[in-house]
This record gives sequence, structure tokens and C-alpha cells, in this order.
Amino acid sequence: MKKPTLKQRFSYWFDNQMSKGMGSLIKLLVIFTLTVGIVVALLLFFLHLTSEESFGGVLWKSLYTVLRSSFPGFHDGNGLYLFLMTFSAICGMMVTSVLIGIVSAAIRDKINNLRRGNSQVLEEGHTVVLGFYPGEYTLLRQLILAAAEQPACIVIADSMEKDKMEEYIKGNVTVPKNVRIICRTADIFDPVTLEKCSISTCKSVIISPTSDERTTKALLAVSAIIGKEEGCTANVGAIITKEDYKFPPSIAERHNVTTLQTNETLARIIAHSCTQPGLSTTFKEVFNFEGNEMYCIDLPGAEGLTFEQITLSMDGGVPVGISRKGIILMKPDPQEVLGEGDKLLVFSEENDTSSLVSMPEIPRPEIRPAKREEEEGAGKVVIFGYNETISTILHELPEDVNDVLIAGKCDREEVLESIADREGMKVSFFSGDYTKTRVLLELAKKAAHVVVLSDHNLDEEKADTQSIFVLLNLRDFRVRFGFTYNITVEMRREHNQRLVDTDDNTDYVVSSNMSALFLAQLAESPELTGAFREILSSEGCEFYLKTAEELQCTGSRSVAEIRSIALVQGYAVLGYMKNGTYKCTYNPPLNETLEMDPEDSLIVVGEK
Repeated sequence: MKKPTLKQRFSYWFDNQMSKGMGSLIKLLVIFTLTVGIVVALLLFFLHLTSEESFGGVLWKSLYTVLRSSFPGFHDGNGLYLFLMTFSAICGMMVTSVLIGIVSAAIRDKINNLRRGNSQVLEEGHTVVLGFYPGEYTLLRQLILAAAEQPACIVIADSMEKDKMEEYIKGNVTVPKNVRIICRTADIFDPVTLEKCSISTCKSVIISPTSDERTTKALLAVSAIIGKEEGCTANVGAIITKEDYKFPPSIAERHNVTTLQTNETLARIIAHSCTQPGLSTTFKEVFNFEGNEMYCIDLPGAEGLTFEQITLSMDGGVPVGISRKGIILMKPDPQEVLGEGDKLLVFSEENDTSSLVSMPEIPRPEIRPAKREEEEGAGKVVIFGYNETISTILHELPEDVNDVLIAGKCDREEVLESIADREGMKVSFFSGDYTKTRVLLELAKKAAHVVVLSDHNLDEEKADTQSIFVLLNLRDFRVRFGFTYNITVEMRREHNQRLVDTDDNTDYVVSSNMSALFLAQLAESPELTGAFREILSSEGCEFYLKTAEELQCTGSRSVAEIRSIALVQGYAVLGYMKNGTYKCTYNPPLNETLEMDPEDSLIVVGEK
């Protein structure tokens, strides 16, 4: 191999020095400046081209010329002197220009890094949100509402550039002065990059609703950081859609990870909402930080009382359960006594609005056995679309639904028929293209209740677009032909739902919206995780709309009486909805008297 020449060696060395950054460049400039100054000073001194007698004076004059880039005057010396000093001045100009360029580039790079959000976050007790999606602001708004008037910091990390995220947020979210939002550009799947968000010192980490694959990778990245940090107490919340992606319990517990499976939950909301419009509003009310929500409180004077006594004397809130040693018991036995250290799980506007008041004693009601009469039923439910939650919907449909038509490409007809048989209903299938107007009209004629399901195999935007066109046609049919069916629509993105959100009593179940509400509650109220998990699962207590006739609460009754009647049947009454209004009233005053018609609905929590 041919040996490199001296020029090649110098070029290689120089390139390496240049690649080391600003510090190395400044070092080279200093060496160059000193070299020029010393060489010129030596020539001036030994050739006697200056009147200075000491070498130090000559050296200082030479360096001064280089540093100031000052050219000599015509009468300062002979031609050689002028040449050397002019050479020093030109070298000085070059050094100054390069130095200015280096500093300017460094400042520009620093500003770009700041704009890109690459600097370290030095916060404690903040909330970290991983993932940002323009048009989806429910999660951010809920976190702001949860802060109330207390100082709060929210750090948002995503691969999007920092200034773009800030621009979207500024144009769509009102941020109060007590809340600071910090955006950082980061790979949310890379633990090293995520460390800039100070996850080890944060209060909670939220994975924005996205695909199960992305959620799992982000959870693993966060777990890698938490796993190596001693004493890290950050709670991690995420939403998954399929059971296959659920974190193993031991790993989830070790890393403070809480995952909720939403598809099954949304399917249950859809099943109950399609014949009882308004139930989805109740879910939003409970999980929204506006209006009423769940709190664990210490209630003065409640210790030693039974759950029934508390229920019949609590005003400003509705008792729903008992928190004992960190475990929440939903809808306990009416005779369960609130012991020392126990807290109450209440549904109220604020955590300090509930109180015990003196009320007249209410006799324990006697509940008549429900009469089993032949009923006409709720009418046919027509489901447009098909996804993996269809079996849950069939299983969760109210008992008075006995006829279901599924329009869409279905590959599990035998399984669904078996479920329908067990539930005592008839199910039929239509495999044609129901998106064609003529076909859609023929199917809509048969419906008393309509469900439009999202196609989970399609991209979120395409799936929502398909649902929107089906919804628009169904609305048009209802107006033109006088149909009376109610519509429940599953959508994937909040911004798409806003395009068709009108006051026509359509129930919307928006997966990204509901997921954001669940996540915000998990982040701000981790002590309620057990209650939320039970409410959102198929086991234990859930929300229902029960008619006043069904609960034997018809006529003129006080709220305390209604609570007493419902409690005997295993329910806590959160509010009511007058028939035909679709307007829910939550947490009415304890002494208020209500006129309940048989078809009016009571919003309750309890077991089926």
C-alpha cells in the first residue's frame, strides 16, 4: 500500500480537527493567531524593522495588529515592514471572520435546537403526554381542567417539531396562566430520547390513544426508564384495544403501568346507548372534569354510619362506594358500616361539596317482584358495519331487544347466531353493499334503532368518512320519510365527530374522545383506578338507564325516596332523564321532589 503524502496526512488531521466542533475550531484559531504573531515578531525583531528594543514589545505589537486587524500607515516603516504588518492584519481579518462565523453558527444551532425542543426538561411533579395528534385536544383540555386553579406543568413529547405543536395548541386550546405547556421533539419509542422529559421526576405519564403496537412500544420505552430509576413513583396510563396487547400483571405492577381495554368498553356503551339514548353522555359526565365526577373523600360525621344511612342523608353528592385500605368496594351492602380510615367514593361536582344533612326518616321500601309480561320488545336493531366487538354488543344488548340485523361482511355468523340464541334474540345477516343509498334505505325501513360501527380494519380517517356518509343518509331518510329510529355512531377521531355533531339526538361514541377522558382520570386520580376498571369492564358495577317504572319509582317522590328504593335493588342513583328530552340532570338535591313518569329514566350504577 502506498504511503500517504504529507499533504494527505495534514488534510486528514485537519478534517478530524474540524469535525470535533466549535471548541476544536477555536483552538485552531488561537494557535494560528499566536503562530502568525510570533513569526512576524521574530522577523521584525531580527531584521531590525522596528524601533522597539525588546522582543516582548515587538511581539505585543505584532499580536495587537493581528487581533485588531489594523493596517499600518504609509510612513510607519519601510516596504518589508509594511508588507509584514499588512499580512498580520489580513490574517487577523480572516481569524475574526471565521470566529464570527463559528459563534453565529453555534448560536443558530442552539436556537434551532430550542425550536426543535431538544433541551432537557427540569421539572418535578409534572404530567408527561407521549404522542400529539392535531385535531385531538380532549386529553389536553381535561388535564387543564383537572388542574383547576393550581399550578401545573404538562410536557408533550412527539416526533413533530416543537413549534408546530405549539402552534396547534395555541390555535385550539385555551391555556390558563396557572398551566404551563412544554413541547419537546422526541422519539417516544426511545428511552434515551425520552429522558429529556424528566420521566423519573414526573407525577404521571400518559400514552396518547393510538394503535396497540405504538402504545406497547411507548410503554416499553417508559418502563425501561422507570425500571432503572430508584424511587420513581410515576403512574403510567395507556389505552389498548385488544386483549393481546395487555401488559403482564407483574410487569405492570412493578412499573406502575395501568392499561384499559377500550374496544370492549365502547361496545358495551354502544349496546346500551342504541336503545337508551343518553347513556354515552353519562360516561362523559363521569369521566369529564367538567360537571360531576368521582372523588374519594373523608366525610365528617360519616364514620360509624351504614352505607344506607349515608346514602339517605348525603346532599351535594351521591355515595357510590367505600375505599378501604386502598381497595374500592363499589356499591357495598346497604348495612356496611364506614369504619375508621375508610373513605367514601362519591359522585359530586367538587371533592368538598358533599355533606350530611338531617332528613326525615324514610321507611325501608318494599319492592314488588317484577312482573314478567309479554312485551312488544324494543323493536329491530339494525347494525351497519362489522368489527371484532360485535359479539360483545349482542351480549350486552338490553333484554327487550329480540331482533337484530347485521349489515356488513361477517365471517362469524355461526358464533353470532349462537350468542343470539343464548340471549333469546333472533339475528339475521345482510352481506351486500349497504353504503348504496337504495340498499341503505331498504334496511333503514326495518329499524327501530340504528347502530353504525366503525371498520377497525380501515385507516381511522377512511373509517370515519365511511361512517359519516352512512350517518348523513340515515338522517336524510329520517327527515324525508318520517322514520323514528335513533342513531348511535361509533367514530374513531374527535375532529371527525365535530363535523357532523348537530342537535338531532344522535349518540356518538368516539373512541379517541372517550379514551382521552379515561386517561386523564387515570393520571389525575390514580387512587380511583380500581373503580374505573370495574365500571369499564364486563364484571361488577356498570352504568345503566333504568325506567322509573322498572325501578318502581313512578309518581311524585323526593330524591331521598328514589335513592332508598333504588338502593334496595342494588343501585345508586346518579341522576335522571325525562322521557323524550335526552337531557340528563345529575346529582339533584336530596330534598327535591321529582315527578317521574313511567318512561322517564334514572341514571344508575350497579350490577346488571
